[in-house]
Amino acid sequence: MPNAIEMLREEHGNVKKLFEEFEDAKDSAVKQQIVETTIRELETHSILEEEIFYPAAQEHIDDQALIDEAREEHQLFKLVITGLKKISAGGKRLDAKYRVLSESVKSHIEVEESEIFPMVEGKIDAERVGARLETRKEELIRRPPLKRPSQSKSRQGRQGPPKGADMGRKRRSAGRR
Repeated sequence: MPNAIEMLREEHGNVKKLFEEFEDAKDSAVKQQIVETTIRELETHSILEEEIFYPAAQEHIDDQALIDEAREEHQLFKLVITGLKKISAGGKRLDAKYRVLSESVKSHIEVEESEIFPMVEGKIDAERVGARLETRKEELIRRPPLKRPSQSKSRQGRQGPPKGADMGRKRRSAGRR
């Protein structure tokens, strides 16, 4: 049975390796692939922590601000990830934005591993929480990938506006008759 803390530490290590690979990469297509993999990993990892680990850990942590700050950092990551999704491969700000994400996530990992994990080790049922994390992760991995904002807009342009999008305009013109 998986241990929740070991599982999360392993995921942290995987993401840190991606950050290192990005720094070593020279080719923009390789960098873009690393960015996309990092985004998938972080989106999945954040959901696991927010839905399962943080609620389980919160009961055993005296300083609730640690969990609150961790959740707020996840919101920051989501904003940077949204920005990364809008930048095309080789885009001018891709490297800078990815490095901001990298440094923020590494700091977040350091706090989790040096402060939060030690507070909950031996207090939570790490195997039960780990099993829940593993089940949820499998569900998340099977979901279709999230569309990039630029993909959604171009697709919408070909298909026309969403059904019912012009209803307000029809009502306004109907009232003028």
